[in-house]
Formats: sequence, structure tokens, C-alpha cells
Amino acid sequence: MNKTSQWNSVFTFIMAMIGLTIGIGNIWRFSYVLYSNGGGSFFIPYVIAILIMGIPFLILEYGLGFSFKKSFSNLMHSIRPEFEIIAWMLVLLVFIVVIYYMIILGWDFAYLLNSFNFGWGNDPASFFTNYVGGSSNLSSAATILLPTLICTLILWGIFWTVSIKDVDKGIGRLSTVLIPLLFILMVFIFAYAFTLPGFNTGITTLLTPDWSALFNINVWLAAFGQTIFTLSIGQAMVYTYASYLPKNTKLVDEVLVVVISNSLYEIFVAFGVFSMLGYMSLTSSIPMNELISEGTGLIFIVFPHIFNTMGVVGHIIAPLLFISILFAGITSSFALFEPLLSSLCDKFGWSRKKGVTILTVIACIVTVVYSTGISSYLVEIVDEFVNNFGILVLIAVQAIIFGWFYGVEKVIPVLNEFSTIKVGKSWVLTIKYLIPLLLIGVWAFGLANLFNDANTFKIIVDAIISIIVIGLSILFTKLNPR
Repeated sequence: MNKTSQWNSVFTFIMAMIGLTIGIGNIWRFSYVLYSNGGGSFFIPYVIAILIMGIPFLILEYGLGFSFKKSFSNLMHSIRPEFEIIAWMLVLLVFIVVIYYMIILGWDFAYLLNSFNFGWGNDPASFFTNYVGGSSNLSSAATILLPTLICTLILWGIFWTVSIKDVDKGIGRLSTVLIPLLFILMVFIFAYAFTLPGFNTGITTLLTPDWSALFNINVWLAAFGQTIFTLSIGQAMVYTYASYLPKNTKLVDEVLVVVISNSLYEIFVAFGVFSMLGYMSLTSSIPMNELISEGTGLIFIVFPHIFNTMGVVGHIIAPLLFISILFAGITSSFALFEPLLSSLCDKFGWSRKKGVTILTVIACIVTVVYSTGISSYLVEIVDEFVNNFGILVLIAVQAIIFGWFYGVEKVIPVLNEFSTIKVGKSWVLTIKYLIPLLLIGVWAFGLANLFNDANTFKIIVDAIISIIVIGLSILFTKLNPR
């Protein structure tokens, strides 16, 4: 891979990084996490988690990427050859994420096309089950949901067209357009939501603090889990993007810009989501607690119900919302794709175009499997396993490797050279001691939840993923030895 490639400006990099961190999870996950973990009181563990884990780990990834200017697998190999397999496991898991992430964007694209005439009808739940997301009924696995398949393949075509270009000309240029536009669209949508009758009921429901939640360990684990999820820490994406940075970059300052932008965005969106739920509760006389949902339930079922009650305005707000989700998701998808691409091109000497083409073809083949009548169920299973089990433990392992085997102190001069805000001993202690302990705690919590509700089908899917990831990681490590 040509490591002379780089962002043409700090602004382009920041837009790409904000695009990396701001994804569909900010829209459909954070508001639910905030509400279900103490409401207003959740902001205390949320801010603490960002300060003691999110920002320090991002600073580390910026410093390593900027210093080494090489792929993640090459970095791990250079620390110790036996660590290369860990890098391949991580980038392969992140690639699995981008494939099902694009499926979710395929659902969103299908809804966008139907949003102009409310093609979901009066029963959005049935529309989602029958045409877009399917169900958990395994007998539906033999059917293909054509809207999902066609929409996702179209998105992969667009993705390929952008990704084959140099990072600055492709991802960089698109991010500098889409991210500002995304902010404008979301401000318009949710500023309108704040004018709806019942909006204050929604926001009050969201923010009412439950101070006893601060004494619940699960709430704190949820805060750290949300920080990992929303900032995409330790998934080689930030490292890879930082490896394209030009010289004279204020690394620490830019971390803070990205983190603050991401946090303000998801808090603002949470207010907007609950304003719309408050409006729905008022107009339908359905209690708020029955409307509150996360993920697919919120975006593809509850929101279409709300749009149906808005009349003419709904025909404007609905397309804008689904376009916003598409913009947020596609910029994150580029980041999810980049670590494996960078590592393969670096390892095997592929051109960027060749690497993008091979991985896109593989992703399109797997898309067919995800477009069956169990689409949403399969996405749920894979997402839970990859994130709660695979990626989490590998992030903890990274913290240990960088803190103890590489020696995180080596990065400090690079980080402090141009930054206004400096790092020192307390940052080193956080990386070496605090973050590994926190991550292992969050991982243990996720692991317990993973196996509590495991069934035969889930175990089979998890086993297939494990065999593929471990097998390919061993193969890539042994092939073409350096």
C-alpha cells in the first residue's frame, strides 16, 4: 500500500474522523442507552468513561498511526512477529462489521426510497419483516429479500467507486461534503422536532435522573461500552486514518475536536429522538415506555409510525432522516473497510484498486446471505458476537501490548511536538493499568450476556465466524513472510 498517500489538510482528516465516529449507532443507540441507564444521571459515568478511556486510547492510536505510517498488521509484526496474528484477527472482525453495517444501510436505502410516498403503509412492522429485515423464523432463511439485496449491492457499487481512489481524493473529498451536510440535516430535522406538541414530555422522560443508577455497576459498564462503540477505539480504524496524516499535526488537539463533536452530536440527536417520541405519545395516547426502542425498532418501525401522523411535513422529514442515516453510515463504512484493506495491500503488495475490488466482491457475495428472510436476526447475532466477544478482548490485548511490550512512553514526543495540550505520566499510567482493567471488565460483562441467551443457531454462527477469522489470521500471518 502506498503510504505516501495522505490527507491534503487537517480539516479533511477531521471530517473523515468525525465521519468515522458518527454512525448509525449515534442515531439509534445512544438515546436508548441514556434513557435505560439512569437518564440524566448517566451523563456522569458517560463523561468519566470518555475522559479516562476514550480520549487516552484515541490519543494513543493517533500517535502510533502518525509515527509508524504502516498498516496495523505491519505495526504489530514490528513490535513482535507473534503479535501479527492478533492484528489479523482484529482487522478481519472489523471487516465482518462493515459487511453487516452495509446491510443496515441497505435497509435504510430501501426506506429512503419508500419515504416519499410512505410505502411502508400503516403497518411499518410488517413492511420491515416481509420486505426488508425479515424475522428470527429460521424457515424464512431460504427466501431472498430483494429490496435489501438490490439496495445493498447498489451501495457497494458506490462504495467501490469512492474507495478505489486515493484516500484524500475519495474518502477525504466525500467526507468534507457529507459531514457538514449531515450536521445541517440533523439540526433541521430535530430543530423541527423541538417545535412538536409533546416534545417536552419526551425530553423530560429522557433526562429525569435516577441517582441510584450511579451505584449500579452495569450502568458504568454501559457507559464504557458506549464509549468504545461510539468512538470506535481500538479497532485499527483510527490508527489507519492517522497513518495518512501529514507532518506538523496537532495530534492531541484534534482528538479533542473529534470527541467533542461526536458527543455533542449524539446528545443532540438523543434530544431530537425523544422529542419525536413525546409527540407520538401525545398524539397516539401510547405511554412513552411502550414507544422507547433502540436499533431497528426505533428507526424502521417507530419513526415511520410518527411520520404517518405528521401529514405533509412527514413527507419532508422522513426522506431527510433516512438520507442523514445513509450519510452517517457510509462515512463510517469507509473507516471500517480501511484496516483490512491497508493490511492486505501492505502484506501482499496489492494496489489499492486491486485490494478494494477483491474485498468488495467478497462482501457482495456475503451480502446475499444477509439478504435472506432472517436478515435482521443474523445481523443481531453477528453484531453481538463480534463486538461483545471478539473486538473487545482484542482491544484489551492491544492496550497491554502497546503499554508493556512496545512502551507507550515512546509516543509522547510525537504527540507533544505540535499539540497545544500535552500528555505525560498520568496518560501512560492510564494506558498501562487503567484501560486494560476496564476493558477486561466490560468484556466479561458482554461475554456473560452473550452466553446467557445462546441457542443452537447462535452457537453455530459464532463457531463459523471463529473458524474463519482464526483460520485466515493464521494463513495471512504465515503467507509471504517478511
